[in-house]
Amino acid sequence: MAPSTGTSSAVGGFVLPTLAAGQFLMALDSSVMNVSIATVADDVGTTVAGIQGAITAYTLVMAMFMIPGGKVGKLIGRRRAFMIGCVIYGCGSLTTSLAPDLAVLLFGWSFLEGVGAALILPAIVALVAGNFAAGRRPAAYGFVAAAGAVAIALGPLIGGVATTYFSWRWVFAGEVVIVLAILVFARRLADAPPADRAGLDLVGALLSALGLGVFVFGVLRSSSWGWFVPKPGAPGWLGISLTVWLLLAGVLLIRLFLHWETRVVERGGEPLIDPDLLGNRRLTGGLTMFFFQYFIQMGVFFVVPLYLSVALGLSALRTGVWLLPLSLTLLAAAVLIPRLFPDVSPRRVVRLGTLALLAGAVTLLAALDADAGAEIVTLPLLLIGLGMGAMASQLGAVTVSAVPDEQSAEVGGIQNAVTNLGSSIGTALAGSIMIAALTASFLTAVEQNPAVPAEVADRAAVQLESGAPFLSDVQLTAALDEAGTSPEVARAALDANAAARLDGLRAALAILALTAVVALFFTQRIPTVQSGRETPV
Repeated sequence: MAPSTGTSSAVGGFVLPTLAAGQFLMALDSSVMNVSIATVADDVGTTVAGIQGAITAYTLVMAMFMIPGGKVGKLIGRRRAFMIGCVIYGCGSLTTSLAPDLAVLLFGWSFLEGVGAALILPAIVALVAGNFAAGRRPAAYGFVAAAGAVAIALGPLIGGVATTYFSWRWVFAGEVVIVLAILVFARRLADAPPADRAGLDLVGALLSALGLGVFVFGVLRSSSWGWFVPKPGAPGWLGISLTVWLLLAGVLLIRLFLHWETRVVERGGEPLIDPDLLGNRRLTGGLTMFFFQYFIQMGVFFVVPLYLSVALGLSALRTGVWLLPLSLTLLAAAVLIPRLFPDVSPRRVVRLGTLALLAGAVTLLAALDADAGAEIVTLPLLLIGLGMGAMASQLGAVTVSAVPDEQSAEVGGIQNAVTNLGSSIGTALAGSIMIAALTASFLTAVEQNPAVPAEVADRAAVQLESGAPFLSDVQLTAALDEAGTSPEVARAALDANAAARLDGLRAALAILALTAVVALFFTQRIPTVQSGRETPV
């Protein structure tokens, strides 16, 4: 699929902003309502758990349909898939903005928007390949990826402003307006004709959807059920958490999916994805680093807002403002590195980006202290944003350039499935490690404090067996007052909670730093030349 002859002028005006706007919208839904969950729950007559379930369902739907969504783009045309996805997504946003209850919210937000995203995200990857020459793709992919990451960083700020001064419904109504604008400009996107052989591998689509859906669902439930040993009251089988069994079932279904795709190829059929793609070293190297990038990225977006909003008690607006340094360096690195250093080695940039992520995590880990304020996140976030932007500037072009342009939509489906897995696992693991460390620290402090009676410490150990909640001082004070706790015990609990929060955050940051170290070993699989092609081996 050769870039259109009018690409240069179109790119400057409409193509890149249009695709970046689509990526921004898809990412925004992952973070914009996190600060407004309680408000949304009250407004639609449900509980916080109900809204959290809707967010989980949105992630699941995207994960399940991402690979089939990439194939649909190849069969009907990437631009058409992109525009159909936008229409579905816009209908979902409109439905959500008007939702009177949880059922309608689930249909609009979780299902319609999830299906729309599964069509849009793979198409964006393919459309960048179709609208930009190989030399310009790193900058284009970097800008699009940066738009998504900036949306995640700005999500709490946007959600906080809307909820505080207007209504959370205006966020989704605004998405409808943006979708309409995208549809107007999407007509300018260059596209290749649809694939000659029509037909969708329905069995493969079912197996991939079930495999990814079951695996991601297991990851998302790990914090409630436990990773290995079932938490009190959580389901299990043979003494092992249901999380483990779901992860195993997901892996087996994905393996069965790949086996089925091999048989489809052998029979001369049209597979959902070509199994030979997974033997392409350049492609799998890029996908592996995508996984690590989103693992660390979403872990950071989980930990830092918790520190700002809960540990320091900042409002959603101020929390969003303190996250802005990350967005600035991320966008600058993603856009400027390909422009200033067009011939730089992708491996070197990705390696330096990973080191910047590691440096940011370690710097924040060292700066966390009981007397620290919000200002300590500035330098770490600048480093982390720089690392994310550096990786974003290279990885999209690395994966797409590994295959012929005709397969770019399939690569888009696989790539977004991998980033979805990285995001889910990174958030879940960081959260689990944080809660485990927080609980252990809190109980140890309570047990060793002579002001806390032994029976109170024993009761706390029983009640917190499944994990201590991450509470602010205000929330804990209210709970202690309601329980009629004595001033001495309340003071001890508050001190223990403050120290435990920091221990939990340090533990989560440590696992993210360790992940960055592990990722460094896989940078060797990134090529040293961006525009080269490798034949699958």
